[in-house]
Amino acid sequence: MHATEVFGQYAERYSQAALPEAVIHHAKRALIDWYAALFPGLAAAPLAQLEQVLAEDLGHGRARLGNGRAATARAAALYNGTAAHAAEIDDSFRDAMYHPGAATIAAALAASQQAGASGLDFLRALVLGYEVSTRIGVVLGRAHYRFWHNTGTVGAFGAAAAAGGALRLDAAPFAHALATAATFTAGLQQAFRSDSMSKPLHAGRAAEAGLIAAQLAQRGVTGSLDVLDGEAGLGRAMSDGPDWSQVGATLGRDFHITRLTFKNHVGCGHTFAAIDAVLALRARHGLRAPDIRAIHVATYRPALDIACYDQPRTANEARFSLRFVVATALLHGSVRLGAYTPERLADAELRALTARVSVAVDPAIDAAFPGRRAARVEITTHDGRHLVWLQPDRKGDPELPLSDSELEHKFLELATPVIGAGPAMRLLQNIWALDQAADLSGLTSA
Repeated sequence: MHATEVFGQYAERYSQAALPEAVIHHAKRALIDWYAALFPGLAAAPLAQLEQVLAEDLGHGRARLGNGRAATARAAALYNGTAAHAAEIDDSFRDAMYHPGAATIAAALAASQQAGASGLDFLRALVLGYEVSTRIGVVLGRAHYRFWHNTGTVGAFGAAAAAGGALRLDAAPFAHALATAATFTAGLQQAFRSDSMSKPLHAGRAAEAGLIAAQLAQRGVTGSLDVLDGEAGLGRAMSDGPDWSQVGATLGRDFHITRLTFKNHVGCGHTFAAIDAVLALRARHGLRAPDIRAIHVATYRPALDIACYDQPRTANEARFSLRFVVATALLHGSVRLGAYTPERLADAELRALTARVSVAVDPAIDAAFPGRRAARVEITTHDGRHLVWLQPDRKGDPELPLSDSELEHKFLELATPVIGAGPAMRLLQNIWALDQAADLSGLTSA
């Protein structure tokens, strides 16, 4: 049996099985975090341009953009998936090196709105997208992550599975939806190793591609069922020919959605262990920028490859500068949206401190990637102190999770400036009660 068929058979069984309450709770947490990422992303590039390009698909349809405009399902998936990834605050599943929420939830929401689904049906579709896509990402492994942006590639499977769940596809069409989605997968890491607006479009395109694949499968369009594990399939073309035999072994028992990472800082998640370490040293020793002679960060290779800018010139580059965010954390005590303003980028003190940050790969830390995302920070002060902090996990990882109240605070902090305090609180309350809702109107009426 091919991997696509394993997932198709599981999807059919899943449609008849009750979900544990804990899984439904984690689905709501994922949705809250998705909206926390979506709202600030609405103002980011290239959302304004994308809305103009999609003009013919707006003003009609049963789906909704994050800004409230009516849209076709396809346009809503593309737009919302892009917005949810644009501010670099979206969730991740560490072992798959993948931000699942942006594309998966965008497609699940668009398909569910089009289908007139209940709140619980939408949450179930969301969970299915996470469970299928994260397993594909895990199998593709670190070899895939060398060149490909998993949020764009693996995200197409999350979107296809979620949309397939919302459309109630049986085993065969569900497998074909995944097979067609496989031919749509794209997203190169080079797109964000130079200043570019393309990266968030990876998530939006994945949401659109997965939705279309599911809609086509619903209408009888077939794909190559061996497209993941075949001789010329995705595994060989985009990874190192991995073993797919156990891809579905824990489906229905081990729900990956319960082990998400929710960002506690704004920016590239590969920098977060170093940020946490700097904040710990700052708090413990009362450090200030004038005290610092040098900061050295030792971490895993992809953090250096991806968060690679020495002296960033733009907000996009700053989000992917390990040196800049570490200096920002020490100087300001946090790395939030305000870290990337033109004033911060031009600040002479911050620039000087950034120049005193060095980075290197630690072989032991690198060997533990992707299962652990650690960093060791060493700070030398002008008065001769040598301070060291090893941060084995990031705040927000499954080992150090954000509590429900911390997640709510994140959501309100990021949603309130965009939609207002009252609507933000109503939306939060509606999400927590979504499994009891007959429809999804509570997600737009707020």
